[in-house]
Amino acid sequence: MPREQPNYFEFFGLPVSLAINTSDLRSLYLENNKRYHPDFHTLASEEAQEIALEHASLNNVAYKTLIDPDKRLQYVLELKGLLLADDSDVTLPQAFLFEMMEINEEIMELEFEPDQDKYHLIAKKLTTLESESFQKVQNLLEKWSENTGSLEELKNAREYFLKKRYLLRVKENLSKFAAAFE
Repeated sequence: MPREQPNYFEFFGLPVSLAINTSDLRSLYLENNKRYHPDFHTLASEEAQEIALEHASLNNVAYKTLIDPDKRLQYVLELKGLLLADDSDVTLPQAFLFEMMEINEEIMELEFEPDQDKYHLIAKKLTTLESESFQKVQNLLEKWSENTGSLEELKNAREYFLKKRYLLRVKENLSKFAAAFE
């Protein structure tokens, strides 16, 4: 039977939150690094060395996840059951999807009819959509915590995360033309 995934926030003794004090997190990481680093457990029993190694590994993975705002958002959404690994629960507003369909068609047209102005216009549209999407949830991303926020509010952060991920894929598709137009 597989072991349950540890809670990274609990590991560091932090509340589940979308915004964390990164200098506090770094201090906790460094403390744990000193406490669990395998070099400090060479004289311990084999079992204690294994536990220290597991904790050192967890310390690294947890830190890398929580220090990055996008990874932290994804982690909190997964932790709260609002994001499944297989994307089977992905639903985005129809208006957004329609707009993405139009932009994707414009990108496909660049392949057949290269146009620098059109390329820059598409890039600007994507940047604007990303910015507008962020502005709608900025306060939520800066303030939401398990202690003060609701699951319903977190669903808005979920939509932002899904849109951002979608926009990133479209931007990557557009970037194939960057060398020709920049």
